[in-house]
Amino acid sequence: MDRYAVIGHPIAHSRSPAIHRQFAAQTGQRMQYEAILAPKDGFRACIAERVKEGFRGMNITVPFKEEAFALAQEHTPRATLAQAANTFVVQADRSLLADNTDGAGLVRDLSSNLGVTLHARKILILGAGGAVRGVLAPLLAHNPAHLHIANRTLSRAEHLLSQFAHLGRLSASGYDDLVGHHFDLIINATSAGLDGEQPALPDGLLNPGGGCYDMFYSQTLTPFLHWAQQQNPRWYADGLGMLVEQAAEAFYLWRGIRPDTTPLLHQRLRSP
Repeated sequence: MDRYAVIGHPIAHSRSPAIHRQFAAQTGQRMQYEAILAPKDGFRACIAERVKEGFRGMNITVPFKEEAFALAQEHTPRATLAQAANTFVVQADRSLLADNTDGAGLVRDLSSNLGVTLHARKILILGAGGAVRGVLAPLLAHNPAHLHIANRTLSRAEHLLSQFAHLGRLSASGYDDLVGHHFDLIINATSAGLDGEQPALPDGLLNPGGGCYDMFYSQTLTPFLHWAQQQNPRWYADGLGMLVEQAAEAFYLWRGIRPDTTPLLHQRLRSP
């Protein structure tokens, strides 16, 4: 039976094994999928062991997406653009092909599942790590009016600005500089919520009729979505839809068949 895994730190919260088991059952694929905790300083060794054991593919989550890109021998164009990877395909010669399905998953969830218009909208994205790298180009491809990156460490946000500014209207700042600015869509891409934390954000950032999206997910409201509720959003949603959609994209790369994501989306946290 073909073996696959999701690898990260932390990993116990991951719903990826359950999602891929449902995909496999739905499409009649014989495969095994598990969650593996990698030491923060032992990612390379963890991947090497999985390849040695004959795994056919892996998903990569925080905090290893940029390291995953550097480790692979080949890269798809979208992984190259992001300089970060969330999916490995183990090829016949045991080399690694890196892809990034995060952006496709996010855009499909926002546009198709939630009915959110990205064109001509002002978007704020919080964070500047590997998760952001994977979604900037797909978001900018929808021609938003403006996309602003805010991060605790300004230099990391400015580095992304230098890499992606040629793709659209893009700017960067620290969190303190957001006072007085307003956005139609606020996306949290920081992993702080996994530790129960929330970036210090000023009130009044959200335009009337705007919405908030957390790229992370939980069985209860994340710290970011708690903040979002206080901003009178028209809608908010956690990142389970993005997780399911990027998983479907990875599943298609591995198995050559695209599963139906609809049955898995009823479990997400969202407002009407």
